[in-house]
Amino acid sequence: MRFEDYDSLKRYMNDLGLFSMDLGLGRMEAFRAEAGLHDAPPVVHVVGTNGKGSTSTFIESIARAHGLKTGLFTSPHFVTPRERIRVNGRILPREDWVRLANRLLSLSCGSRLTYFEFQTSLAMLAFCDAGVDVAVMEAGLGGRFDATNVFDPFLTVFTPIGMDHEAVLGDTLEEIAQDKAGAMREGGFAVTARQKPGAMRVLHAQAAKQGGRFIRSEQSPLPDCPLGLRGAHQRENARLALVAWQHLAQGLGLPPDAEAEATGLKQAFIPGRLQFAQLNGCEVILDGAHNAHALEALRDALDAEGVRPGAVVFGCMADKDIASMLGLLEAVTNGPIFVTRADWSRAASPENLAEALPGRAEALPDIRTALERALGEPGPVLVCGSLYLLGDVYSLYPRLLNPSPNE
Repeated sequence: MRFEDYDSLKRYMNDLGLFSMDLGLGRMEAFRAEAGLHDAPPVVHVVGTNGKGSTSTFIESIARAHGLKTGLFTSPHFVTPRERIRVNGRILPREDWVRLANRLLSLSCGSRLTYFEFQTSLAMLAFCDAGVDVAVMEAGLGGRFDATNVFDPFLTVFTPIGMDHEAVLGDTLEEIAQDKAGAMREGGFAVTARQKPGAMRVLHAQAAKQGGRFIRSEQSPLPDCPLGLRGAHQRENARLALVAWQHLAQGLGLPPDAEAEATGLKQAFIPGRLQFAQLNGCEVILDGAHNAHALEALRDALDAEGVRPGAVVFGCMADKDIASMLGLLEAVTNGPIFVTRADWSRAASPENLAEALPGRAEALPDIRTALERALGEPGPVLVCGSLYLLGDVYSLYPRLLNPSPNE
């Protein structure tokens, strides 16, 4: 099989199934062996439940501010899969995706890769092809069997671990942490953010078992400088990223540069993380908080900013702890809550969400209708609950994907 253009490649990836999973690293190990990857860059592997995308973005931005050529692999995407792979902050041209995909399918293992494995492999080919100095790779789900875990990391970074994907990772925080701790390497180097006690015990035990260095970031100083990402929780993500960067820089033999660190923290941008924007003359806050832990952080961030949404547009996946999420949602606003569904098969139905919030929530069929209703309410409108729901917003208003929304 050979792709002639990006549209045919996109159809192929869609046919693989966005949510298809087949746990195990056998296919990725086959890719690593067959692809060679002799010029593979040092990898910073970012694992956890919440804050992975933001932390990855901070690390990449700091590295780029130091003059390094960077690779960044994140997920999910909002509008196009091309958002997942960036070199020096820019998405790859469609032609590069086609060329690299054809190279990937020329390998005997290529046609057996799942959706996420295919894109993870393509990302590493892109980074090797571009000759990046460092590759920051965000884990998709879990740690031990995540496709990104096949590349031996220079550094493993743990963002806060919470309850998520219980059906796959385990029913308790400790079970989930154990899976994510599986990303550590024997004799390796790991940095962690503040964790709940159960998760921290698991990470400490795994680090001791592996005989590696294990650093906690929460007591490290963070310079008093502006951050490109808003919210009190982003300060903890920035702190974790900065500690990770400083140990990475030391390993790469780079001298300390406080000015470049501050520049990287200031220039970091990722859509959908407490993003304030204007739509039709109204203020909108876009946040991909997709579980109870993330909604708690969103609530605290809004309180710290002194912002009280006048209305909320909400939608989430059906496999989430919906009762906890809706309880937190009620505390965020005194105004109406418009529930809708993201354009994904796993999305919870608006009717079920509305039934769980009698008298507070109104079910609407799609994001366009929900936004039209919400924008008529006084005060800012908060859109949250799922990165896929935000993807529907960005499909309607793609300019909001840029750091400067007028671009």
